[in-house]
Amino acid sequence: MKQRIVQKPCFFVFAWILLCNFSLRAQDIVSKIENYAAAYSAERAYLHYDKSSYFPGETIWFKAYVLNELAPATESKNFYVDWIDDKGQVLHHTVAPLVNGLTNGQFDIPEDYKGKFIAVRAYTRWMLNFDSSFLYKKTINIIQKDVTKTPQQIVVKPVLEFFPEGGDIIAGVLNKVAFKARDQWGRPVKIKGVVTGADGKTIDSLRIIHDGMGFVMLTPPAGASFTAKWKDEQNNTYTTPLPAVKTTGANIQVAVSEGRRSFKVNLSSDLASRMDSVYIVGTMFQHVVFNIAKSTQSEIVGVVPIENLPYGVLTITVFDKNWNALTERITYIDNHAPYIFKPEMEVQRWGLSYRARDEIKITVPENIASSLSVSVTDLNIDADTTENILSTLMLTSELKGKVYNPAYYFKDPSLVKQQHLDLVMLTNGWRRINWQQVTKGELPNIVYPRDTSYMTLSGIVQGFVPGSLGDGAMAMMIVKQKDKENQMYLVPINRNGTFDDPSVVLFDTAQIYYQFQDKSLEGATIQFFPNKLRVPPVGKNYADEIFPDTTGLARHLMLALEHSENVQKTKYKELEAVTVKARTKSSVELLDEKYATGLFSGGDAIQFDVLNDPFGKVGDIFTYLQGKVAGLQISGQGSNASLSWRGGAPQLYLDEVPTDVQMLSSININDVAYIKAFRPPFMGGFNGGNGAIAIYTRRGDEARSESQGIPNSKVFGYTQIREFYSPRYLRPEEDPGAERDVRTTLYWNPNVTVNPNTKQIVLSFYNNDVTDAFRVVIEGMTVDGKLAHLEEIME
Repeated sequence: MKQRIVQKPCFFVFAWILLCNFSLRAQDIVSKIENYAAAYSAERAYLHYDKSSYFPGETIWFKAYVLNELAPATESKNFYVDWIDDKGQVLHHTVAPLVNGLTNGQFDIPEDYKGKFIAVRAYTRWMLNFDSSFLYKKTINIIQKDVTKTPQQIVVKPVLEFFPEGGDIIAGVLNKVAFKARDQWGRPVKIKGVVTGADGKTIDSLRIIHDGMGFVMLTPPAGASFTAKWKDEQNNTYTTPLPAVKTTGANIQVAVSEGRRSFKVNLSSDLASRMDSVYIVGTMFQHVVFNIAKSTQSEIVGVVPIENLPYGVLTITVFDKNWNALTERITYIDNHAPYIFKPEMEVQRWGLSYRARDEIKITVPENIASSLSVSVTDLNIDADTTENILSTLMLTSELKGKVYNPAYYFKDPSLVKQQHLDLVMLTNGWRRINWQQVTKGELPNIVYPRDTSYMTLSGIVQGFVPGSLGDGAMAMMIVKQKDKENQMYLVPINRNGTFDDPSVVLFDTAQIYYQFQDKSLEGATIQFFPNKLRVPPVGKNYADEIFPDTTGLARHLMLALEHSENVQKTKYKELEAVTVKARTKSSVELLDEKYATGLFSGGDAIQFDVLNDPFGKVGDIFTYLQGKVAGLQISGQGSNASLSWRGGAPQLYLDEVPTDVQMLSSININDVAYIKAFRPPFMGGFNGGNGAIAIYTRRGDEARSESQGIPNSKVFGYTQIREFYSPRYLRPEEDPGAERDVRTTLYWNPNVTVNPNTKQIVLSFYNNDVTDAFRVVIEGMTVDGKLAHLEEIME
């Protein structure tokens, strides 16, 4: 697996100094912040699914995109996904190899699943070092059969929350207090009301500006208190107290305008009298992008140009002269253009009937390698257009709390939308940096080191005397996996007992048998994947509540039910009685078909069914062969055995790989299924003039569950990644009796790679029997971290 190293953008290398006479102490703090950012840079993830809701028994297909700051997360190699039921229990835990910040996979929903949703939690090991709020989370709706039979009575419970700008309401200064009105599902609600003082007089009215959000302005005296009196859409009356007024403290007010951010710092009178200056530091992705020293003897105001900043959350923090944080404000910088590429889609071929072939051409403007994921679904099933790769990786992955319809802020950007987005900043928490720790120069304790290597044939030898292992120690390993050829490897062992063969990446479940070649390791055992990540506990708030709306689900439910019935019919359909007259093959013929390939299949050979031979349970391979092959002379035992056939030594093979007497002597006869002795000459080897002996070890369902002769371990590697099945109807009219094709996902391809020279690719898919219009969603990422989202309708 090759990877391309992407260097971090240069604007994080040099701090933007707005004031040149910064003190040495301030420069030292900036250096500590940069050290913190370098050692503790955060990763964030997004998953693109083939559709937004599913039926029990269906497969959820996904493509994962992972960024570290603004570039693909190339250091992390493993990606974990927990599929959690609506009771908080992990249904399945999948692990996929992460290559240049990309991977894909699938999850099969149990056919008997009764829950209303499945929660998805996805992360790298490194992401577990941060607040769990920053892990990727998604709640996926599961359509049950009775979803439309008994409509749920919906009772909306509105909630009103207040968020002082800068963290606190400070007495004696002007305060901006944002508010957000929402229901229990996180949807905005419309309210009307006023804010009153302790005497009941109206101070300000509650005016909603966007999606249940707005703000009020207050200049309270010491000891003041405030209450909001408001009504919902049903005219129900509520009262909500505002946060308490503090007599000492600071706040920072930020104004959003085109190309810049203006700020003003307000200090309570006692703070203003005690300090002569403050420091104002701006950070993005924890790197310093500006720092300013300001005197408290005059108004503390400033302007931050933002043209040269990247996209993302800009945190402006005010410190006193001893570098204690006083107040903090986040604002969003929507400089998306340099970090977005825009694919174009053109319909090349229209299928004019059901089961017909359609073609779409995708063109990318960049002459740099990119990876896309493409889904094509029935237009008339439900769809979630409220979030996408842009809104997740560029916005919500940096915030705590739920943002309603974040995709809105990435459509046709304007100053009005920037103002609306600033309300999101005011009403969502963000506390990624521990300033007290940073200013002391302390780096956080890393509990979960990055997965910097893939799940390869690796581990550590246990139970040997330290220092007794010299250079050249080896272990012979046989890896047995279902539906795969057995593989044998000779793996070097380091002096400290560790080993790793990076060429062998393990998928699914493997039974690994091992034999040490070094006498000093007699009696030792192997622990494979000693640092494998355990599934973290689910904890609270693992899922967002889904609004119980059945709008748009009716067609999806109808097609899903029919598809489920078709699957059941296919599963249990009885085959018509067919009389077959044929000669029964012998056991050795069946074994030869199963095990022997290429030049090893057929031929002039003596065959042995060791699998079913009652005398093939004791001794070793050479003991078993003695006297069974005419002309073959075997003398000695074990690794000292010697073989002679027609005056020379025959060539030896283990699972069709050349081997020697020493290696075969370590193989337990109970692990052998089939032996084939080729009479001289054997054309499959360089020493074929003296014949050959091929030993085949058991595989698949014939493999023994345990081995008395060789120690072994069951190892769980990466989750097997399947390919999405899409039928090809070359002549659909020839199968009139077939079940109706009612697939709702017509096409899913998570690994569309566009040639950077041609910049184009043509994809084809076949329609089902019911769909008249399609929804095409294209998302992707370039090797330098640019993102793409495109949704098109074909009808």
